[in-house]
Amino acid sequence: MARIAAVQTNSSQDIGDNLARIAKILEQCHDEGCVLAALPECFGFMQRHRQQLLEKAEPFGQGQIQDWLARQSSRLGLYLIAGSVPLVSPDSVRVTNSLLAYDDRGSCIARYDKIFLFDVSLSDRDTYRESDYTLAGDRVAVVDTPAGRVGLSVCYDLRFPELYRALVDRGALILTVPSAFAKSTGRVHWTPLLKARAIENTCYMVAPAQFGTHNRRRTTWGHSMILDPWGKVVDRLDSGWGYVSAEIEPGKQSALRARLPCLDHRRCDLFPVDRARDGL
Repeated sequence: MARIAAVQTNSSQDIGDNLARIAKILEQCHDEGCVLAALPECFGFMQRHRQQLLEKAEPFGQGQIQDWLARQSSRLGLYLIAGSVPLVSPDSVRVTNSLLAYDDRGSCIARYDKIFLFDVSLSDRDTYRESDYTLAGDRVAVVDTPAGRVGLSVCYDLRFPELYRALVDRGALILTVPSAFAKSTGRVHWTPLLKARAIENTCYMVAPAQFGTHNRRRTTWGHSMILDPWGKVVDRLDSGWGYVSAEIEPGKQSALRARLPCLDHRRCDLFPVDRARDGL
């Protein structure tokens, strides 16, 4: 068994303050015996507008946030799933929203650029256009850790079950979704979506999240949690800085998959897309 953690933050525009507060939480995770900790989306920097994001974007492999991640993982001997870091992209007016994974020696061992971008109009006053300032990724990613193989995703990805099937097909036993879920949608959709992804894939679900008011335009839902492959919430933190943790039990997960082998019962061959036949 291995203990893992999901960290919850209320990040601001002050990178130094955000990272200092998270460092103290990671020390607590280490002291509890965690081998892996996941940080939420935008953990290092929560922008107010696009120009700030472009100014703070780092080249892949160097920068204030990435250097800090390497130091913390090495110092604590802790694998880190770093929710998202704004990285310089080939597009001069957009960044990538990139999840970076670090091993316990401070090396970046995986990168995942968020694929599904949050372009929604929930109301006249609650509108988001992530694609205006973010360049979408186009590749799925998994990473091997002491807790097991982890499938990587970010926030709005949670609404697209086909992504998680692709991660499970690549051997993921744990699914992580670092998020800054909007409060308006989080209160009704966050927990049901996490439960669905855990149950349908018989995977652990690790969901570190942002909480509270960040600026006059952004309020996030919080409720960081870890769920087991049965869809049970093992630990949850509704609000406040801190973390949740849980033991990963691969034996129990294997036994569940043997008793309920829904992944083996998939018949994707029955549903080919025939555009002419289906009237598309």
